[in-house]
Amino acid sequence: MFRTSRHIGVFALLLSLAACGWVEVPFEGQGSYRPPATQSAEKEKAEQPKAIPGTVVVQKGDTVYAISRKHDVSVRGLIERNALKPPFHLKIGQRLYLPQGPVHVVQPGDTLYSVSRHYRTDVYTLAKTNNLKSPFTLTPGQRLKIPNSGNLTTASKNLDVPPRVNAEVTTKPKNKSTMRAKAEPRLNRKAIPKPAPRSSSRFAWPIKGRIISGFGTKRDGLRNDGINISAKRGAPVKAAENGVVAYSGNELRGFGNMILVKHSGGWITAYAHVEKILVKRGQKVTRGQSIASVGSSGGVVTPQLHFEIRRGMNPVNPNGFLKG
Repeated sequence: MFRTSRHIGVFALLLSLAACGWVEVPFEGQGSYRPPATQSAEKEKAEQPKAIPGTVVVQKGDTVYAISRKHDVSVRGLIERNALKPPFHLKIGQRLYLPQGPVHVVQPGDTLYSVSRHYRTDVYTLAKTNNLKSPFTLTPGQRLKIPNSGNLTTASKNLDVPPRVNAEVTTKPKNKSTMRAKAEPRLNRKAIPKPAPRSSSRFAWPIKGRIISGFGTKRDGLRNDGINISAKRGAPVKAAENGVVAYSGNELRGFGNMILVKHSGGWITAYAHVEKILVKRGQKVTRGQSIASVGSSGGVVTPQLHFEIRRGMNPVNPNGFLKG
């Protein structure tokens, strides 16, 4: 799970579902005369669906995927909440209920980190969802909304079947023309190749730069399961060791574009916040091969690389396993 304490911010997402209004301007010399066109506009306004909290009304061009991204909910949750059926076509004016995550009632001794671990989410997303600010002190009885998001631990447990991003399905409507519609991300159950043997007992640095966030728990109670390295935007990110790409995508909220590389011996390396991904799932990579470029995707504002080394599911301090 990525938790970078220096870049946690609280963002408010303003979602407006209100219909467009109109302003009545009387004609010169006509007092408050209201022309027929205005009456028509008033009627059209009255026919607009009313905004209901926790719901969204489908607009022209909306897809399940687009709505999930706009409202920061999972595609699967949106589909299940509304009992949508393949190929998941939506109708203009259709009302969809947004999936609601569980609520945790804070108990004595709870911390933001312990709650995030219990629900298998990340501290960054949990703090953002609940508009929490440093030092993130919790009070017994406080109610926390649990985000509908995955994390690195969850992804690591499913390295052979990670979700595909921006999945598409091909459908044939009545006019027999072919169209593509965004659909629910599907699991790619094709097994990845076996990683090649490691070339060294230690991993290579994925990039040269200054460490701006180290491994471990921070003063504000947050924890970093890796290190964050400041670097120039566009600089090449290199594979730390021979391996095979187990995941490449941007589905884990707050982490931006990310790559997971599986190595022999049960080791995993993670590369997050990258700008451009140069490899795809199942592709074999060699130590020192360029696999991405430095960026600031996800929950950071400056160019950097978040890098993790994991032995199985457990994160280890990269400084003790990197060469040089």
